[in-house]
Amino acid sequence: MNSPARQKHWEHIYETKEQEEVSWYQPRPETSLQFIQSFNLPKDAPIIDVGGGDSFLVDSLLELGYTDLTVLDISSKALKRAQQRLGTQASKVEWIVSDVTQLQAEKEYFLWHDRAVFHFLTTPEDQQRYVSNAASSMAAEGSLLIGTFSDQGPTRCSGIDIQQYSERSLAACFSQAFQMTFSERLLHQTPFDTTQEFLFAGFKPL
Repeated sequence: MNSPARQKHWEHIYETKEQEEVSWYQPRPETSLQFIQSFNLPKDAPIIDVGGGDSFLVDSLLELGYTDLTVLDISSKALKRAQQRLGTQASKVEWIVSDVTQLQAEKEYFLWHDRAVFHFLTTPEDQQRYVSNAASSMAAEGSLLIGTFSDQGPTRCSGIDIQQYSERSLAACFSQAFQMTFSERLLHQTPFDTTQEFLFAGFKPL
C-alpha cells in the first residue's frame, strides 16, 4: 500500500469508527506509560508519539508534566479528534499530519514512541524508510520504543495485512541504525473481549 492509499484508508477508519470500535483502543495506555517513565526523561525532553491519532497517551503525558510533546498521524481526522478532546490543552502539543515514511523532522527527539504503526508497513522499502527517518530524528542519547504485533499476534488489522515480529526479526529490521536494549511480550485486551499479543522493544542509536 503506497502513501496516498494508506492515508485514504486511515481517514476512512477515523471517519467511520468511534474510539471504542477500534481494536487498539485504551482508555489509559498503561503499558506505554510504564515504559516511558522507566527512561527517566527530563520533563522538557522532546517526545514524539508516532501514529498517536486520538490515543490518550498525550493526555497522560501532559498530566505527568511533560512539556515538549509531538503527535504524528497520517490521519488529520484522528488528530482533530484528539485536539477537540484536549481543548485548550491542545495548544501545548505539536501536531503533524504525515505518513511516517515521509517524515522530515525539524527537531531531534529524546523519545520516539510507536504503538501499532510499524507493523502496518509490510514492504522492505517502507520499513527501511521508517528506520532511516527514526534515526535522523533521534538525539544521540535518545530512545526508541516500538510496540508491534508479535509472531503470535494477529495477521490482519483494520481490514489490511500486517507484518508480525519476533524479537530477532524486529531487532534485525532496526540493526543498521539501532541496537535493541530490551523486549517484552504483552497481551492487549481489545474492546471486543479478545486479546492480541504485542511485542514491545526498546532501542538505542548506534
